Amino acid sequence: MAVEILMPALSPTMEEGTLAKWLVKEGDEVKSGQVMAEIETDKATMEFEAVDEGIIGKILIAEGTSGVKVNTAIAILVEEGEEVGDTPSPAPQKQDTVEEKAGREEKPEPKAVTAPAPKAGGNRVFASPLARRIAADKGLDLSSVKGTGPHGRIVKADVEVAKPGAKTEAPKAEAPKAAPVAAAAPAGASSDAVKKMFDGREFEEVTLDGMRKTIAARLTEAKQTIPHFYLRREVQLDALMKFRGTLNAQVESRGIKLSVNDFIIKACALALQQVPAANAVWAGDRILKMKASDVAVAVAIEGGLFTPVLKDADKKSLSSLSSEMKDLAGRARNRKLAPHEYQGGSFAISNLGMMGVENFDAVINPPHGAILAVGAGIKKPVVGKDGELTIATVMSMTLSVDHRVIDGALGAELLAAIVQNLENPLAMLA
Repeated sequence: MAVEILMPALSPTMEEGTLAKWLVKEGDEVKSGQVMAEIETDKATMEFEAVDEGIIGKILIAEGTSGVKVNTAIAILVEEGEEVGDTPSPAPQKQDTVEEKAGREEKPEPKAVTAPAPKAGGNRVFASPLARRIAADKGLDLSSVKGTGPHGRIVKADVEVAKPGAKTEAPKAEAPKAAPVAAAAPAGASSDAVKKMFDGREFEEVTLDGMRKTIAARLTEAKQTIPHFYLRREVQLDALMKFRGTLNAQVESRGIKLSVNDFIIKACALALQQVPAANAVWAGDRILKMKASDVAVAVAIEGGLFTPVLKDADKKSLSSLSSEMKDLAGRARNRKLAPHEYQGGSFAISNLGMMGVENFDAVINPPHGAILAVGAGIKKPVVGKDGELTIATVMSMTLSVDHRVIDGALGAELLAAIVQNLENPLAMLA
């Protein structure tokens, strides 16, 4: 029986993707678990594996096609000796404008109807050839097995867990959940209206890719729905810089070089444990208080950014955090992160100090409760503890806080703990 291979949802926020590359061609035999294609999501390029075995009867979406909606048929899988026929190939996906989406309802895409193989007693059972062979070897009645493949087809995994003589039901594959869509922004000028303003002026029109669309939607959602408030503190870094220099001299032979950002990650992770009520996220109609310190760190890449998450950051050494951060940042820039590596966390850090920015306000990445914006360390005159005037390296920090999750006094307590950790770096190793 011919089976449609559908465009998968490879991340919770994915609504469409680009079929970057086919790794199989028409006529190729594929097995369950074999990588068939590379698909670009809104965040990364990921491999797409076959869930069943068969022969690629027809490729419906050419590689390089962008804007392919999730659950669109991209290929047809057939059994040996079976022919697809003249199945029409779908037209390349068109990028809908906001106006087009608002003015119509999306129609469900038609699914190919194929004649299933009849079974005794009038029942119809869809199963792959491999599943049928395994069932025959086990003496298993396929009518007692519930399939988890496309359109309920019985695949290898279903018959492997089934027992002869018992009415069994393989675990159902959880359907991808629809990505939450941010509420539409107040109607502004259309793209055509904006372009008319610049008639006669030279400009380059850049089409939004999946990542840019997601960033736009999430930041619009954040600023429209999250009641931000901001807390600002300065931290003196001289003790930390001296301690960092000592540590780096000691670990240089191991190829380790600790950055100021590594200390900031550790300080924030420990502060979330020291002020556990602030280690929380917004969950729609409730607050989730997290146990672990999972800290996300913003990484700029071409055309956007990632926020890879360092899990259990409070329990890791500075050298482990440094190595893990370098690995995550490198793979983020190559768009090779898996979804579980950039989703989650309760707190985020955005550091523009290395680019010379002295201070700024960061936008909270939902569902996080807060994000720390870190500026550059600058030498300034300060008044010392004994009232004397001296020079110190001072860094500005701004904590953006979701007021639904963290109140003002609690946010101030969290920021004070971060400052305390950074100004007493040796205590972070205790």
